[in-house]
Amino acid sequence: MTVEPEEPENTTRPPWKVMGVVALILLVVLASISFLVLRGNNRLPVRSVVPVPANSNGAMFGFDVQHTHFNPAEHTLTTENVSRLVLDWTATTGNVIIAAPTVAGDIVYIGSYDQRFYAYDAMTGKLIWDQYIPDTIGSTAAVAQGIVYIGSNDRHLYAFNARTGTWIWSATTGGDIWSSPTVYNGVVYAGSNDGKLYAFDAHTGKTIWTYTTGNQVSSSPAVYQGVVYIGSEDAHLYALDARTGKLRWVVPVRLPIRVSSPAIVNGVVYVGSEDGKVYAFDARAGKTVWTAQTKGFIHSSPAVADGIVYIGSNDHGLYAFDARTGKRIWVMFSGNVIDSSPSIADGVVYVGSQDHRLYAMNARTGKILWSYTAGDSIDSSPTIINGVVYVGSWDGKLYAFHL
Repeated sequence: MTVEPEEPENTTRPPWKVMGVVALILLVVLASISFLVLRGNNRLPVRSVVPVPANSNGAMFGFDVQHTHFNPAEHTLTTENVSRLVLDWTATTGNVIIAAPTVAGDIVYIGSYDQRFYAYDAMTGKLIWDQYIPDTIGSTAAVAQGIVYIGSNDRHLYAFNARTGTWIWSATTGGDIWSSPTVYNGVVYAGSNDGKLYAFDAHTGKTIWTYTTGNQVSSSPAVYQGVVYIGSEDAHLYALDARTGKLRWVVPVRLPIRVSSPAIVNGVVYVGSEDGKVYAFDARAGKTVWTAQTKGFIHSSPAVADGIVYIGSNDHGLYAFDARTGKRIWVMFSGNVIDSSPSIADGVVYVGSQDHRLYAMNARTGKILWSYTAGDSIDSSPTIINGVVYVGSWDGKLYAFHL
């Protein structure tokens, strides 16, 4: 099934009609009450979306340590009402945003090519704090136990107080860090363009172990049952012991795994490659379960929910494959490359495109339910939480949408 993009619906609200003085006062009062109720139901930040062990998880790229890109707790936005999304606020940085927003508690974190790392109020977009970092930021932040972690192209991984922005520590690698950090059991894992995967103590920044691959590591590590999975531009997917860094297994693909990050669900690890294929491997042994072909290279990371794998491609398509067999279910073609990694919540899949549009689609059918045109390309992966959709753009803005 192929779905072509549609024009976004007109979401302009009609003006109020002229009413009598008494009726007008009553209407204002009722509208004010309704507004407060809606804010209470749809907008108030929840500090812990999914109950998890405090020492093993937090907010990060892909939503969880397995990088499923699926928020099972989101039920405000549905297939029935997502068409009513409207722009809530924007926050402007000084340059391109390609990282995904990270939302923890009432704060949304984002890095920019303007060499600054920002913390905004998740409800209003008001700047809470920002930190100068002496190079561009393409990494997505991770937040755990009150600390926010971010990688930079200045070859450092930084740890800041998540509430105040106070510097806690920084750790040096041998190359730029495009990889997004993952926090698990008191350890921060991140790849570097020096070809290594690093494991740092989350509290001190001390290096616990490193593992050297054959080329740059721009993929972001995912963790499942004590094993760290990471793709490398040496065209291999690695499985390493999370505690020691010892190699469990390694499997080759035909071309580099660049940026695309593995997702693990039900004992299967999924990843995309520049050979245009989506790979599914047995997470325990590395045995190939299936492969599926697109018509362009893949930088997008797979998202998995309800038995379906979603991934974008350079051929302009967002693909949905059966997670068990790899059979294609549907494809939606946008107007340009999809490097954005899709996100899923309550039957809706969201993805950005280099055609400047953010899309929301029925996760089962691929039907476009809503779209919004930003000022430039959207390579950022959308984050859906508490009834709000957050995404960054090449126009330097962070966008927030709500009902």
